[in-house]
Amino acid sequence: MSSEDLISMDYEVFGRVQGVFFRKYTQAEGKRLGLVGWVQNTEAGTVQGQLQGPRNKVKEMQGWLRSTGSPKSQITKAEFKNEKKIESLDYSTFKIVRPFFSM
Repeated sequence: MSSEDLISMDYEVFGRVQGVFFRKYTQAEGKRLGLVGWVQNTEAGTVQGQLQGPRNKVKEMQGWLRSTGSPKSQITKAEFKNEKKIESLDYSTFKIVRPFFSM
């Protein structure tokens, strides 16, 4: 597998990640890296989403989600699952998805 293989991966980030512009910064970093996907708040107080793009850029974003985040966030852990190789991207951009629950 080369670093240019396209992959898709789900993620969830725990800690102080809501109310600190985490989604906005995640969207900006994803776009900067040329990734597509989405990010949203969860009712449990975490942030979750999906990344798609070249393997090396997805891996770079994983590191960012684990340790950087938004300036006021405090990340305690980040989980990644459902990594798979894909033939084409399912999204055209990296978007913030509004949750269905009321905060």
